[in-house]
Order: sequence, then structure tokens, then C-alpha cells
Amino acid sequence: MSEIVVAAETETAVDVAIIGAGAAGATAAGMLAKRGISVALIASHHRHPPEYRAEKIGEAQIAMIDEAGLGAAARSVFTAFDGCWLRRFGHIVERDPKREYGGDYGAVVDAMRGALPAGVAQIVGRVETIETGPDQQFLRLADGRSVRSRLLVMSTGLSEAALKKAGMSRDVYSRHHSLTAGFDLSRPPSDFPFPSLVWAGDGPSDKLAYLTLFPIGNAMRANLFVYRSPFEDWTRELRDDPNRTLNEMMPAFRREYGELAVSGPVMIRPIDLARTLDIERDGVVAVGDAFMTVCPITGTGMDKALNDAVILARDHIPEWLKTPGMSAAKLASFYADPAKRARDANAEKISVESRSIRFDQSPRWRLRRLRSTLFGRFRHLLPHGHAHAGGEPHMRSSA
Repeated sequence: MSEIVVAAETETAVDVAIIGAGAAGATAAGMLAKRGISVALIASHHRHPPEYRAEKIGEAQIAMIDEAGLGAAARSVFTAFDGCWLRRFGHIVERDPKREYGGDYGAVVDAMRGALPAGVAQIVGRVETIETGPDQQFLRLADGRSVRSRLLVMSTGLSEAALKKAGMSRDVYSRHHSLTAGFDLSRPPSDFPFPSLVWAGDGPSDKLAYLTLFPIGNAMRANLFVYRSPFEDWTRELRDDPNRTLNEMMPAFRREYGELAVSGPVMIRPIDLARTLDIERDGVVAVGDAFMTVCPITGTGMDKALNDAVILARDHIPEWLKTPGMSAAKLASFYADPAKRARDANAEKISVESRSIRFDQSPRWRLRRLRSTLFGRFRHLLPHGHAHAGGEPHMRSSA
């Protein structure tokens, strides 16, 4: 493992420049470096700023980070735990034994960046201008430094400003689709009988998708997912008086596991569903949230972003570099990759369906809602192997 080394040259020339040093950007950089490809990873800050996202992931996501040689670093700051209980309609309907990991996203990203090979040029600064073309990409930073590369990768997360500099734009097709909140409980993990818990909403009236509890260090962390607007009175009340708001929303939780008492601030993040337009451009590709955002209620966001990074760095960039040029037609193979398209389509589908099954009043969704409700009420009586036979999209428990 190496310390983060900031490139100080006036101009850096590499095969691949990556803007955005989050989990996907760092994973792509690590995979490219392992393959002997020169890469510059450009971050806005020396340390990742506080950001509420991706606090719980599974073994499948860790395996993708492992492919970049960064898994050990990520595990060093994650809290591993085995098992998650799912509670619906008054019953624990499933006890999944699989290992999962809880951690602060910024700390995980910093650990991954610190473990990148010394050959990765880690550049800290704000990208001022972007010029792309079929043969060469040119980035100018605010302090006058520059980066030249054959290919530019946009791993800029939710930043619309960065995409605009590359000639792309956003189409928000479901504004305020959902809302998520993260906070610590005042009681430690040892106070609860479960290793982690998903407490699912049972109907549309409370607008609750689910609350998930899991350990990070010595704290019991909570991620709450609801179908609400950031401008509702309820959202303000959650921020100002979380204990009362949460216990009124889930009175049964107090009876079964004790009062929900919050320690520290409540971090609230509204969720929009958006696609990036004008992506087929010479010299540049977009990955993760920079390509498309999904609803974190589905737990597919980090999976989709890491999948993009792995497929791009493992299967496409090494092939592209074998021949001259980076035309839009050449780079289109990444967007057409069957593994990427399948992962994206599934994430988008369940993002929409998870909301529709609660609120859509069309006959199709009323029937699916009835089927899901009937199954959910009797699911605890079924054999374990039938746990996912219901009509509602399967709830994952990572933000």
C-alpha cells in the first residue's frame, strides 16, 4: 500500500485520464495500472469529502474491488458482519446468512486511493476545461496544470457541471423519486438480537420502503428509505425531531426491539432518477452515476458503478489502446456490452417498479400489490427456498 502522491508536473501525459476518484474511479485506475496502462486519477480533494452513500455492500461488490487489487484496503475500514434479518407484516420472514460490510463511504474511498500503485498519477485539483477529440483529450485544471490522454473516463458521480464540460447533459426523468436518510442509533449493535435488519414498510400509507440497521465500528448505523419529497413537513420533522418522527412511523419497532433513539445528525439525501445524454462522443466515456442514476432503495447503485468500472478497465480499454484513435463509434462497444446493458436495465427496472408497486393505481400494479401483500403476510410460513417468490421487487439493503 502506498500513500496518496499528488502529481506536481505542469503537464501529465497518460493513456487514460479518470475524472472522479470515488469507488468506481479508484477501481478502474487500479485495474488499468495492473495491466500496465498509464493512468491519471483526478480528485477534487486530497481526502474524499463527507458523503452519505453506499454505506452497506455485499461480497459481490467486494469481489469487484478485489479485481483492482484494492479489496484488502477496503476491508480494513469496513465492518464485516454475517447475516441480515428481513421483517415484513409483523414477522421475520428471512434470515439471510451471507456476509455484508458496513462503512463510511469517504473512509473506504480514501483507503482505496491510498492503496493504488505508485504508478497511478493521483492529481488533486478542479478541472476547469475539457477538450475531447478522436485522438487526444486535454484537461486544464484551475491552477494551470494540464493532463493529456488518449481516453477520458467520466466517473464524476452526480456532478452535472463536470458532464457539461465534456459536452454531455442530464435528463431527470423522475425528480424526487425517493429520499434516504442516514444516522447512528444511540444503542450499540450488542443491544439488538440481529446482526443486521431490514424493516420493510407494509403499505403505501407511511411511504416507507424500509429501514435497515447494520454495524459500523461500535455504532449501529441506520439507513432509512422513503418515498417522500425533501420539501415535505415530514422531512423537516425527521431532521429536527428524528426520535419522535421515527417512532411514530414504526410503533411496532418499539414493541419488538425498543425505542428508536438517534445519536448525532440525520443526513438526508433526495434521489432523482436521471440519464446522461450525448454520451456517444469521441474520446470520452461515462461510468456509474455519471452514466445513469438509480434509486438506492434497490441497493443496485454501487453494484452498477463497480460493474461499469470493471467491464471498462478489464474488457474494453486494453483492446481500444491496441489501435489508433478513440472515436465515438469505437467507444460505443462499452455502452453496448451485454453485461453492462443487463446490469443497467435491471437497476433501472427495479428502481421504477419498487415505487410503482406502492403507489401506481393501474390494474396491473394493483394486482401485483395484492399478490405481494398476500404473499408477504404468509411468507414466514413458507420454506426458506421460497423466500423471493413474491410480486414485489426484492429489496437489497445497501444505499
